[in-house]
Amino acid sequence: MCLIFTCGEHTFRKEVEGYEGVVCQCYNCGNWAGHVIKSNPWFTFCFVPVVPLSFHGYHDVVCHVCNFAQPLENRPDVQGMRRGEGGNNMPMQPPPPQQNGPPPGWGQGPPQGQPQGQPQGQPQGQPQGQPQGQAPMRYA
Repeated sequence: MCLIFTCGEHTFRKEVEGYEGVVCQCYNCGNWAGHVIKSNPWFTFCFVPVVPLSFHGYHDVVCHVCNFAQPLENRPDVQGMRRGEGGNNMPMQPPPPQQNGPPPGWGQGPPQGQPQGQPQGQPQGQPQGQPQGQAPMRYA
């Protein structure tokens, strides 16, 4: 009788709490594809996880383009992006500018240089009924 057993290692990964949706720049390839991931490696026997190889796991900044991983402790710029720490949050984008009145293009008249009755997409010399640059179709 011949029995075959397989042993190996499998790593379970998930996003770190507080860093969900945070995207940062990879120090290896320069792409904005770095995410904070917690990795938990396990020893497997016949494809079944049996023993954890690390009790606390590893917190890394992992690039999804080049698979470069760097410990989170070495990235103070990413540590500053953690959410829910009360006042330490860096904004991901600047706040939108304040506008007084309606957004541009809403009932403010035609753009400059355009007569009042002419739609924006039409040049001034063509009639409004025909599409630009095409002759009407004729069926025989």
